[in-house]
Amino acid sequence: MLKGNISRRDFLGASAIGAIAGASVLADPIRAAAQSVGIKPADLPDLTIKEVKVYVANLGSIHKFNSPESGEICSIVTNCGIEGNYTIGNRVGNNGWLAYAKDVCLGKNVIDLLPGLTAATAPRSRMFPSMFAGGFGYPNGMHLGSVGEANYNAALIDVMLWDIIGKAVNRPIYKLLGGTKDRMLAYGSSQHLPAIEDFAPQALEARTKNFRAYKIHPGGGQHRVATPEPIPAYVGHIEEIRSVRKAMGDEFTLLFDPVQRYNVHEALAVGHVLEEEGYVSFEDPIPSTDIEGLIELRKKLTVPIEVGEFLYSIQAFAEYIRRGAYDIVRLIADNVGGISGSFRIGQLADAFGMPCTPHNWGNGYDLAVHMQVELALPNCYWFEMPYPQELTDRPYLKHKFRLDKDGYVNAPPGPGLGLELDRDALDKILLRIDR
Repeated sequence: MLKGNISRRDFLGASAIGAIAGASVLADPIRAAAQSVGIKPADLPDLTIKEVKVYVANLGSIHKFNSPESGEICSIVTNCGIEGNYTIGNRVGNNGWLAYAKDVCLGKNVIDLLPGLTAATAPRSRMFPSMFAGGFGYPNGMHLGSVGEANYNAALIDVMLWDIIGKAVNRPIYKLLGGTKDRMLAYGSSQHLPAIEDFAPQALEARTKNFRAYKIHPGGGQHRVATPEPIPAYVGHIEEIRSVRKAMGDEFTLLFDPVQRYNVHEALAVGHVLEEEGYVSFEDPIPSTDIEGLIELRKKLTVPIEVGEFLYSIQAFAEYIRRGAYDIVRLIADNVGGISGSFRIGQLADAFGMPCTPHNWGNGYDLAVHMQVELALPNCYWFEMPYPQELTDRPYLKHKFRLDKDGYVNAPPGPGLGLELDRDALDKILLRIDR
């Protein structure tokens, strides 16, 4: 895209306003899954849940992204032997997923359980300023689903039940949801690199790996060789913004995500530079709790404002849309009820002609969950690929997410989430199985 020619609604595509294919799936996911292969729900295998367990693995020195990632891989097993999986990662840790899942799942049939979870996903929670502490604004505490809080445990179960249903009918989740795409154009998503000089070389390197776009997660905003006095971080970030644009040329697509780091004054200063340099997204510029600040930024800036990682209910997303607080809808599946809640929010964004950009960050399971949603929604255009790509690999997964020669990431090949546990590799790092 050319500098200076980007409108607030133009994040690399235009969404069709109106009904979305697959909307009825959420109302009756089991019937829709069965119909997709020409059978009746009664003809599905026995999907009564007989076991819930957690594989506890030693991840060793594997990169953990922004916070400690546990080696806990959740498992729900049905009477017919189909197993749904998802990682606890850094979501709930030792806060009781196993006990919660036993109480919710054991002895119940997925046919009965999933529609109930679907109906209850993300209906009532609100944002909690207390969840954000220091650093780059990532959640500092994981809540377990009392009224008004994001239910991470239920979200994990929702994902695994969709995985089971997909495996039961031998189809990927995105096809059950009505998706017609099977690949996504990718942008390279940086880590919070320490020095101003680090970003341009990495962006150039990413282009040699077939990436068509690059997102800056700014670090401390300081030069590699320290100046006598520290540079205000946002001033250093402006240097990064300009240096990356200069290195990449006018036509390369660039995005910027400070993860709620600024106040409104700083965000305006940075935002105007993003406009000048033709960036296509200004993600989470200030704390999401400051809705009035976001409204002010959107009125005074033309660079699209992208928000949603720190919203926890479909009602919150609706309120931000109603008040004009952002241009691009961002979401994290764990925060909004898993596959079911994410799809609802994507539909909401589509109804208002807004792009939706699920958050792909973490291990292979994290990428798979969000990719299934992205492939199902018509208003998702880009796949966020953590850079370097190898950071998302886990030894217990056979599939590795990689760009092809044209800059796309293809859907993982299997049914459900598309991933297969490498049992031999898992056995080598397995510490125990909690039941």
